[in-house]
Amino acid sequence: MNASPGGTGAAGLPRKVHAGYALGSLATGAFGTVPGLLLLPYLTDTLGVAAGMAALLVLLPKAWDVLVNPVAGRISDRTRSRWGARRPYLLVGGLALAVLFGSIFAAPFGAGPAAGAYVAIAFLATATAFAFFQVPYVAMPAELTDDYAERTRMMTWRIAVLALAILVAGAVAPLVRDAAGGGVPGHRWMGVFVAALIAVGVVGAFLGTRSAPQGSVGESEPSLRAQLSVAGRNRPFRALLLCFVVQSAGVATILAGVQYFADQILRDPTTGPTLLFLCFVGPALVVMPLWSRVGARLGKLAALVAASLILSAGGLALVAAPVLPAVVVYLLVAALGVGYAGQQVFALAMLPDCIAYDTARTGRRQAGVFTGLWTAGETFGLALGPGIFGLVLALTGYVSSTTGTAAVQSDTARLGVLLGFTVLPALLIGLATLLLRPYDLTPTLLSTLHPSHAPTTPDVPGTPGTPDAPRVSGVDHGVVVRANAIKSHGKGTTTP
Repeated sequence: MNASPGGTGAAGLPRKVHAGYALGSLATGAFGTVPGLLLLPYLTDTLGVAAGMAALLVLLPKAWDVLVNPVAGRISDRTRSRWGARRPYLLVGGLALAVLFGSIFAAPFGAGPAAGAYVAIAFLATATAFAFFQVPYVAMPAELTDDYAERTRMMTWRIAVLALAILVAGAVAPLVRDAAGGGVPGHRWMGVFVAALIAVGVVGAFLGTRSAPQGSVGESEPSLRAQLSVAGRNRPFRALLLCFVVQSAGVATILAGVQYFADQILRDPTTGPTLLFLCFVGPALVVMPLWSRVGARLGKLAALVAASLILSAGGLALVAAPVLPAVVVYLLVAALGVGYAGQQVFALAMLPDCIAYDTARTGRRQAGVFTGLWTAGETFGLALGPGIFGLVLALTGYVSSTTGTAAVQSDTARLGVLLGFTVLPALLIGLATLLLRPYDLTPTLLSTLHPSHAPTTPDVPGTPGTPDAPRVSGVDHGVVVRANAIKSHGKGTTTP
């Protein structure tokens, strides 16, 4: 089914579409940042939940998305509406996300076990709504443009807004909490603030993409299991996904430790979290154009590895934070921000390339399935981060509190905070680059396989050489033929 004329060529998309699409990152950035930053300390230092149990309560609802995200991708692949396959979910899923997010911090049961259980249930519902917003949102670039470089430009816009969202959500949310008196009341107002920020991003993305080409959403595999099997045979996608999941866990571990690091290492619980976020995100906004040029010069893969190593090196250097002047600590955090910006840009710019490769390999456009798996993996990684950090706190004897202020901690607990914020995530992020060795998609390869280079036929009776293959309406016959070229590249078969 053609939602609208497919893709764009080298001329690129209008800037208003770039900006409109990028606004959705206000929602993804806010939801990806604030729970990872504030939910674990909210449970341990306001609701009095033990660190180990708090880690489990943060992990399980997001781990649920590993199951939900591929389903959301499959549903959006099969959606037919006058708004296209993806945009209805931007509005409905996004507005539900905003409302449910505010409910996480409503605290109707005060402190204690009942309060912790309520947070887990509210977080589970919010994560489900997020899946139905995020998966269609991430799937859109593969259908908005067919151009290899244009995808990097789109991701540059998106990551710039994402960095802004992280800055606003991560730096301002703690200020809103503290201005409202901290504790339970402060967290309630903070939840309202972040919910409003999410709603702005949702409406902006929905309206900003209304005139964009939605691309072609073709018939997909007949079952979710078959679709997952196709994605599993996409070797570059597997490599990129595994790397990104591990790196997301590392980044989320850093985010989960910000409040604890400011409290226990910097001894600055009031302004420390905000300054850390300013130093982390501020440079990311500045260096985004530089990363775009680096990617054009080195290629996306090499640039991703370079950015990841910068992020990892900065984390390792921060282990000396207890003996460093505060200004040096903040400069090292700024280096983390430089690496994080590049790591996000190039990973997200490489995902549509993997989808285009699969379209050429199979003759079917299944962006929702791939982005469903991608966002499921990312969400799982982001959930693992607070879980990992909470486990470190539990193992090193961190003491919880119901006062809204961290309790006095032992030297062992403070060491756990330091290692959980620095060495552990640095190792996860740096070593994950080894998982990228099987990834070898290049502009040259993609240009020889790309759908825009081939004529189309309205109805093709399966892939050449596979007479029993099912009939696929709207498949690009030239692309299916070109899938044979993948064999010479060492990649799989011509059919799913």
